[in-house]
Amino acid sequence: MEGVDTLPQPLTAIIDTYWQRLTESSAYADSSLDDLLSRDQSFRAELISVWAASEFVAQAVLNNPTLLPEIHSSRMTSHADSYREVLREQLRELHSLDYKSGLQQLKQKLRIAHRKEFVQIIWRDICGYTDVHETCRNISRLAEASLQEALSVLNQWSISEWGAPQNEGQAQEMIVIGMGKLGATELNISSDIDLVFAFTEAGQTTGTAAAVEPISNQQFFVRLGQRLIDVIDTITPDGFVFRVDMRLRPYGTEGALAISFDAMESYYQNQGRDWERYALVKAKVVAGDLDRGEEFLNKLKPFIYRRYLDFSMLESLRGMKTQINKQARQDKLANDIKLGPGGIREAEFTVQVLQLIYGGRDTSLQQQAIVKALENLVAGEYLPYQDAREIQTAYEFLRNLENKLQSFSNQQTQNLPADTLHRKRIAMAMGYDHWDELVQELDQQRNVISQHFNEILGVGKESGKTRDVGVDWIALWQLEFDADQARKYLQQQGFEDPDATYKVILDLHKDKKFLTLPAQSRERMDIFMPVLLEATSRSNRPSLCVRRVMPLIAAVLRRTAYLVLLLENPQAMEQLVFYCTASPFISDYLARFPVLLDELLSVLEKPPEKSTLADELKLQLLRVEKSNYEDELECLRYFKQSHSLQVVAAEVSGNMPLMKVSDYLTYIAEVILDAVLSLAWEFLVAKHGFPVHEDGDFGEPGFAIIGYGKLGGLELNYGSDLDLVFIHRADLEKDTVVSEGQQSINSRSFYIKLAQRIITTLGTHTMSGKLYEIDMRLRPSGESGLLVSSLASFSDYQANKAWTWEHQALVRARGIVGDAALLSDFTRVRKEILSQSRNLSDVAQEITSMRERMRKELSPPSSSAADKFTFELKQGAGGIVDIEFMVQFFVLAYAHQYPNLLAYTDNYRILEVARECQLIDETELTALINAYLDFRGVSHKFSILDPGDVKASSELDEQRRFVRLTWDKVFQPLLGTLPSKSDSPDAND
Repeated sequence: MEGVDTLPQPLTAIIDTYWQRLTESSAYADSSLDDLLSRDQSFRAELISVWAASEFVAQAVLNNPTLLPEIHSSRMTSHADSYREVLREQLRELHSLDYKSGLQQLKQKLRIAHRKEFVQIIWRDICGYTDVHETCRNISRLAEASLQEALSVLNQWSISEWGAPQNEGQAQEMIVIGMGKLGATELNISSDIDLVFAFTEAGQTTGTAAAVEPISNQQFFVRLGQRLIDVIDTITPDGFVFRVDMRLRPYGTEGALAISFDAMESYYQNQGRDWERYALVKAKVVAGDLDRGEEFLNKLKPFIYRRYLDFSMLESLRGMKTQINKQARQDKLANDIKLGPGGIREAEFTVQVLQLIYGGRDTSLQQQAIVKALENLVAGEYLPYQDAREIQTAYEFLRNLENKLQSFSNQQTQNLPADTLHRKRIAMAMGYDHWDELVQELDQQRNVISQHFNEILGVGKESGKTRDVGVDWIALWQLEFDADQARKYLQQQGFEDPDATYKVILDLHKDKKFLTLPAQSRERMDIFMPVLLEATSRSNRPSLCVRRVMPLIAAVLRRTAYLVLLLENPQAMEQLVFYCTASPFISDYLARFPVLLDELLSVLEKPPEKSTLADELKLQLLRVEKSNYEDELECLRYFKQSHSLQVVAAEVSGNMPLMKVSDYLTYIAEVILDAVLSLAWEFLVAKHGFPVHEDGDFGEPGFAIIGYGKLGGLELNYGSDLDLVFIHRADLEKDTVVSEGQQSINSRSFYIKLAQRIITTLGTHTMSGKLYEIDMRLRPSGESGLLVSSLASFSDYQANKAWTWEHQALVRARGIVGDAALLSDFTRVRKEILSQSRNLSDVAQEITSMRERMRKELSPPSSSAADKFTFELKQGAGGIVDIEFMVQFFVLAYAHQYPNLLAYTDNYRILEVARECQLIDETELTALINAYLDFRGVSHKFSILDPGDVKASSELDEQRRFVRLTWDKVFQPLLGTLPSKSDSPDAND
């Protein structure tokens, strides 16, 4: 044959033989093939390339030469999107038949259609008209079309025999779930199709034409499934459609062929194993009742993807890999590009383990296709871009080679050939001149996959099972010591209270939750606890650490993946010991929210920029299914919890000073408020349309959130409430602008609903807590006032009705999020109100009177000495509130004279400006600033550290006396009175 002279001699002879058989066939003589192959030399060259690469296609063409004109006319176009429609048309006439009369026709038509499209797919792949992903997609679509259309015919035949399956009058269809590569639309040339058959509910058939007894729905669908497998899988003179594998169904080969949703869900939740979670990652409904099937798969998501970070998958995957390695050694699978080292399976495992670890929290990772999963792993910063690119490139190379190996004879193989000529043909199909070149590239790509696989799984690294913690720690945990031996050992290891520590260990062993643990969880605990106890011994207070960390261990007894996280990450274990020893706040926080354990893997040294936090939260919310309110709440709460833990850890470790801590906590609140406003706006606009504003425009929120108190003053603490005021610019008379399906309401009512939605979102209490306590009492007219005010109403109230204490509150008021113009207008109104000229004596009288009233109405708590001290630190004479009131006095009294006093809303910087304006002596103001920072620092530490690690009350007495003296110096000249005895700094000491 002309054009084969570049091929090796043995292959030339084979191609010549093919050519001779083709030209001697009657089909060739009776057609215009000779003219076609003479006229189109490029098509002739393609024919030689395909014959060289695929014995299967060569035989298909030689058996049916009329395929060539069809290939010629359509080889440049994918038919994947029309497979189902074409096949449906070809099978249409079979619906009028029954099972006995139509079965053989159904099988034949499916196989002929499959062979025709299959040859096209291989041709396009070998000739480079498609990349590996499109080739796999085309094969997958062909499988889906074959299943769907065959099932449609078989279902109709089966109903005519046995009746229609139903439950309480509702008809049911079978659901065919594609697992593995079929579910991911990644079938290779000769893949099995892994299937699971399901149906919605138990019931029985009804409405049979024949006089037969009804059968159960399960019987119906089992029989229907058997028929479907026979039609697709059985080898006939026309071949087969696809090999079918049903072993991934619940209970495997011992389980029923079709199972109801309830039974399947119960199986996965109670008996499902880790490898079944891997299998379900790629699951997709491919035939039958697609909508009901997808609803069911969504119900299985909590089994597949755990809400918490699931590092137990690393341990599970190592076990699976160990078994594969054993098989590789036994069966000499070094030449297996799927199961061998650095093979396709390792690439898939590398991606899937990251999906399963993080996918419960990040729904964007719940992808069937590996390439899409890699893309989202990069977007979520779980995997560096370069790593993902290397994995994808290597994976694509291996899948391409797999297709070429299987295209050769349509055999399900992933083994490299041993025959020299066969190797040559595979190398040519892959674009290499020599086999050695192909092998060199193959080795390179397999090494890439192995490297990333081992890095992610920690293969070769020290794991919890092999970590040497000493037999005595194991004996201690296993209660092999008697009580005296245990106490003596703990004392030798530096435990300050060995009796208490031993009791903690005993109590855990007696805990009912521990006693009823499954065997695998007990095994993990037996590995973990000696490691933990050994780690606590390196703490400066080991007994205290054990006491604090044990509630966390009790909380995760049935979610031991958290323990695996700590075993996999020694740094996290060390951080846990350090922070639980140092801070009861952190230990309590982790016990309440164990999902935050992975945040201990790193500790920040400075707060991120607010824009960085905003981008992070936006990205996390984008991964939540739109309009899923519960998941949105969970996303917001996790964002707050994780960053709160980060900031308290940074403060405890001394990496972040007080002012930066407050900045960070304030940024978190601001970013959450912005997100909550956006979500609430989208929800209400979808329901009620757009509110109309005073200037007649609409489409953007005319709404702003104003922060008062600690939020306004950028001084949030860990448990601070948010003092909020809402303002809007709605046209009070206009209704919302609606589209079809929306319910119009008054524009002011819209903003009231918006405010209510924001408050609900921020304050709803769930199992994972709430975002913030919200205080709205500082709005105009307080609790009796409207929830949201127009700017004009707010301005009028502040100018004509507000009390002095409300102007004091306005000192620390600041626009947080919302309409930029409205925020700017609020700032203007604030300056106008606060810069009014006031009578100094009147202001001093009202501020000091309010302070006295507060001191009388607020009594110190009667619980612990620490609580009393923190109360006195804030509310007592010479405490924080005294400094805050002096700051507010400086602003109200002197802002008309010194406008710079209005530039800031936080006490620290207002005091700095007051010093510049020389409102009192510079030395005194400097000391006042230092006292304020000292007080706030101690207040912060009291909320996160042991009281014994914080300055004692007596150490701050001097600062409090100074503050009270400064108070007298500021106010006494204006009041003309001396402080009463009850006002003295020692009165409440």
